[in-house]
Amino acid sequence: MEKEISIRDEYIRLGQALKLAGLAQTGIEAKIMVTEGEVLVNGETDTRRGRKLRDGDRVETKDGSFVVRSSLK
Repeated sequence: MEKEISIRDEYIRLGQALKLAGLAQTGIEAKIMVTEGEVLVNGETDTRRGRKLRDGDRVETKDGSFVVRSSLK
């Protein structure tokens, strides 16, 4: 089963989500992963650390993947 991260808001920014999911230890690490094109959002490379992820968005890295779930459905 794929990992899910739960958020209480309408969205979470990509860099924050990577940290919450445990795929990046720091904001700097998340920034490097994103800017170097190591992160896929819904199957496409996204280099915007501030990308807003919403309920159902899927994120993939070489170390794992997760789906965003919002309690504000």
